[in-house]
Amino acid sequence: MARTIPIQKVASTDAVNASSDGLGCHAGAETMRQAAQAAGKSETLQQYAKDYPVDPTQGPHDQPQSMCPAFGSLRVGLRMRRTATILSGSACCVYGLTFTSHFYGARRSVGYVPFSSETLVTGKLFEDIRDAVHAQANPQELDAIVIINLCVPTASGVPLQLLPKEINGVRIIGIDVPGFGVPTHAEAKDVLSGAMLRYARQEILNGPVAAPRGGLKNQPTVALLGEMFPADPIGIAQLISPMGLAVGPTVPTREWRELYAALDSVSVAAIHPFYTASIREFEAAGRPIVGSAPVGVEGTQDWLQNIGLASGIAQDKIDLARNQALSSMRDMFAAHRIDGRITLSGYEGSELIVARLLVESGAQLHYVGSACPPTPWNEADAQWLRAKGVHVQFRASLEQDLDAVRAFKPQLAIGTTPVVQKAKQMGIPSLYFTNLISARPLMGAAGAGSLVQVVKAAIGNQHRFDTMKAFFEGVGTGEATGVWDVVPKERPEFKAETKRQLERLLKKRKAEEMG
Repeated sequence: MARTIPIQKVASTDAVNASSDGLGCHAGAETMRQAAQAAGKSETLQQYAKDYPVDPTQGPHDQPQSMCPAFGSLRVGLRMRRTATILSGSACCVYGLTFTSHFYGARRSVGYVPFSSETLVTGKLFEDIRDAVHAQANPQELDAIVIINLCVPTASGVPLQLLPKEINGVRIIGIDVPGFGVPTHAEAKDVLSGAMLRYARQEILNGPVAAPRGGLKNQPTVALLGEMFPADPIGIAQLISPMGLAVGPTVPTREWRELYAALDSVSVAAIHPFYTASIREFEAAGRPIVGSAPVGVEGTQDWLQNIGLASGIAQDKIDLARNQALSSMRDMFAAHRIDGRITLSGYEGSELIVARLLVESGAQLHYVGSACPPTPWNEADAQWLRAKGVHVQFRASLEQDLDAVRAFKPQLAIGTTPVVQKAKQMGIPSLYFTNLISARPLMGAAGAGSLVQVVKAAIGNQHRFDTMKAFFEGVGTGEATGVWDVVPKERPEFKAETKRQLERLLKKRKAEEMG
């Protein structure tokens, strides 16, 4: 028989009530955060603040501009076999997330539990979520169901933790991924990965678990942390093979049973260093964590030494692996050089290892901006880059990335979509980091060859930008772009009036909130 879950009384229900007219998502991060804390989500938000810190002194730029953070968790779930994903949030958010997921190649449906102000306040939304989970829990088709609370359900305190831990043998994973608590979609990948590792680790403690689909490996394994190009684990396997090590699963995994094998590895390579919750679970399982990655000659030598020591390998075997890597990589880096000024920015979390690879390839890299925070596992990379004269900016905002392009006047700007757009307007060759840089091999000798080729080709396109800029010279910019009988003129008085009206509206809303 269905039962109603009591909803805690909160100090203010403005964020909840506003959702009925579509304003809930736009109530502001602080208002939503206060509502979530009052609704019983304080512990969750405190953990997120510790795992994914932002700088409150940065004002409106304390959170980097990125796509909706929940996309990261959604992507992880959609890439796993026998895993269903259900979203609970505003319809506009769900539409945007499903559109983006299918744009990036998702081949399955995304579940959605709609809500209204009434179902939020009465607790009926939780019952609807529970009913949806029970309806989907078919052990013949699924190993796990992931339920993701977006901003408004999180702010309203919808208690996913009260869902059953399993139904008919199907695991139930409920997580809150609000934009006001998780700064970037990259870190949202860690929210779900960490929750899955915690669940899997508890299963291991409770008794025997399933072996990987391909069976157990004969050699000790190194788990890899962070999404990467499919060829990179193969390259890493070749690098560590002389030490008698094999590559284990990559987290986020593609199947639930791979989580067990990842936790069974002798060490963990935090290729992407922001997976704080996942690292906490690996450390709880007694697995040592190694930061950075085998990129460039120096980076590979250091990484092999550290991963060997962490895995309990004798120094002579570590030296063998390092020497074999050195002999193959020196020639590759000598033959593939980059000559040009570059700025680099992105929100994937791998920006610093790409920056190291560029510097070792000869590039004059002046700036690297990452939307992710500094952690103990990217500290060595940051120090190495700074010693080479590179400005490293963590939690970089769009404004900081654009300032770097204007200040350093690079021959190539690598960055996010708006950075690339602005650089091209300035006549600077540009590459989109996510699709054209991070989506290619970076590790070992293969990394030098693949990255240098695309970077040199882009820098070599300067003449095309010069031609286009000359062709369109004189057609105006901004609101005056185009061919006009009368060129539009800036009307600052209209802007001032609009600003005044907005300020008056905000004051009115504030007065209403205060009663």
